Amino acid sequence: MLQVDGIDTFYGETQALFGVSLTVGAGEAVALLGPNGAGKTTMLRSILGLTRPRRGAIRFEGRDVTRRATHEIARAGIGWVPDDRRICPTLTVARNLSIAMKQTRFRSWSLKEMFCIFSALEYLLDREAENLSGGEMQMVAIARALLGCPGLVLFDEPSQGLAPRIVQDVLATIRRLKAEGIAAVIVEQNAETALSVADRVYVLDRGRVAWDGPAATLLGDAELRRNLLGA
Repeated sequence: MLQVDGIDTFYGETQALFGVSLTVGAGEAVALLGPNGAGKTTMLRSILGLTRPRRGAIRFEGRDVTRRATHEIARAGIGWVPDDRRICPTLTVARNLSIAMKQTRFRSWSLKEMFCIFSALEYLLDREAENLSGGEMQMVAIARALLGCPGLVLFDEPSQGLAPRIVQDVLATIRRLKAEGIAAVIVEQNAETALSVADRVYVLDRGRVAWDGPAATLLGDAELRRNLLGA
């Protein structure tokens, strides 16, 4: 589904990623872990074309998207749930969702299905987004990504600031995506949350891959987690 080959990404003259490679298969959830400043969000931005790598290549379904515009990458079937949600504050929830709808070659999602995943959404449609709680905004951000008919969804800190019940809803959604054959990349500070739903994991440190392997291996080895991720 996604293949990243040896990318170097910069902010101005400051290099943030150093020869990073990763793969994501269809229906697979891959976690990106590491300390703040390790390059996790930069990796997502590189995939989306928001911060293009200077070297290396990114392929989605075998097609090179390294130099394509962000809107073209989105239309190819890559969805994004950003850490700051980026919902249009003065628009209603219904309008935020409707403007995200598009067709790709991947499975279509309906508003009715969004209500089954997040039951509260149905009662929020007429509310302006600026009046939502953090958990409600996250529901809208995830629903918006799914209504774009993605084959791959990039989640940036999906559990950040959420109540435990909402976190479980988010994890259940990721599991549902996997069952539907939709891939996910999950950037998450809470390692155990990400590892509970991921199939494989890449640990980044100072812009480089420090470790990669099965999520179950890292989840089951507390000493390895401490060595790689700290306390």
